[in-house]
Amino acid sequence: MATTPWFVFSPSTVLSAVGLLHGPDRIEPTPAEDWRDAVIDVVIPALNEERHIIPCLHSIARQTIQPRKIILVDDGSHDRTSEFARLFANSLGMTLQIVRRPASIGKTPSIKFQAREDDADIEVVLDADTLFASDNYIERVASELYQGAGIASACGVVLPMREKDIRARLAEPLVSNFLATHPEIQVGGVGSSWHRLMRGITNLYREVLYTFLQRFVYNGQMVFFGSIVNPVGCAVAYRRKYLRDLFDQFEPKLGDNLSNSEDIFIGFAFLEQGYRNIQLMDIQALSVEPQADHLPSQIYLWSSAFLQSCYYFDELVRGPLKAVRRYFLHHEPGSETAEPGRDRRRIREAYRQRFGVEHTYKYGRPMAWVLLLSLAEKIFFPTTLIIMLVIGAWQALGITLIAETAITAGILATVSSGHRLEMLGKGILTTPIRYASLLFDSVTITRFAVDLWVTHKRDWRK
Repeated sequence: MATTPWFVFSPSTVLSAVGLLHGPDRIEPTPAEDWRDAVIDVVIPALNEERHIIPCLHSIARQTIQPRKIILVDDGSHDRTSEFARLFANSLGMTLQIVRRPASIGKTPSIKFQAREDDADIEVVLDADTLFASDNYIERVASELYQGAGIASACGVVLPMREKDIRARLAEPLVSNFLATHPEIQVGGVGSSWHRLMRGITNLYREVLYTFLQRFVYNGQMVFFGSIVNPVGCAVAYRRKYLRDLFDQFEPKLGDNLSNSEDIFIGFAFLEQGYRNIQLMDIQALSVEPQADHLPSQIYLWSSAFLQSCYYFDELVRGPLKAVRRYFLHHEPGSETAEPGRDRRRIREAYRQRFGVEHTYKYGRPMAWVLLLSLAEKIFFPTTLIIMLVIGAWQALGITLIAETAITAGILATVSSGHRLEMLGKGILTTPIRYASLLFDSVTITRFAVDLWVTHKRDWRK
């Protein structure tokens, strides 16, 4: 979640609201390819995930469209992840290929190798601690990828996996019968009451954050621009050839050191080429979240990856400065980037734009408005809050807190049909964590500045 607006009343949220009011591009796409002919493989990066791999595989077995094969990339696990996965796959007759490494090399190289070595049309990346909550997840992302040549990635809504979600999966006959014959396999989290409390706090906060971001902010971006900044990398489908070309482009310059979160870098790289990252609001995946005391490290990974990607793709981020030039291009007779609804389009594809970095450098991209505003918020909002604390502007700070909390809770209630009062209360309850995260971003900014200008450290990798 790279573009988190810690201050709710912010330029990026206003932009999302404008997008929802503006409405989508009404061009009806005419796909040149049929998604039903696409070969689909699922890639599962895993490191010590023996307690989560069974529900993950089970969620694939329930899909309305089955992949050709499942590739489990065991990245140097010290537990029995591969063994348990093979046992469960064999019990269901699933086609499972295991790539087992003696030592961990990271998620980014794992995805790169599979994008190059595989021959599938669609590569679905599913983290081992994540499961498809919607049985039509693969079918939906695959069909949407083929709505246009400009769509490079597709994902659904991702929410925290709670204990009751795991218990529901354990109650499924295919899982319960298997576990009954293999009592050595334990599924789900472990730990004391303290650990469960810490995970419960994270799940509460992340439920509020993810709901606000995906149902409001990202939804507005999808409607307005036909894209979000980056796919949610724990459950995403890629056009494999686009992904392969991306790694071929950047490996000579960066190796595997792309950023601290591979999906954010990939999202930026696709946007620079003129591709889109789409999110579907009608399907869900559930992901195991870290304990509350581990939240700072994950927040650092996401925020630093966003800053790192802004650094590498600075021409993309500065796109709004090229808006005038882009305006005249859009009104050029015969342009394939003509205004939506015009018959001048050579390709009937929603949000159609020319591909290639040359176009980005010269004319920018519409999504650059989101990037530039998000970058400004990430830098100036923590700075503003710290200044208010240092100079003792308590009245201004108090008004800000009250107004922000009210707006957050109101939006959450609006987008949470069926449990509005519940989300209203959760939005208020998680306000302290949200502001603590905002303050922590100042640490991320400082570390990034040190990496950039002091130590010249560039080995950013997940």
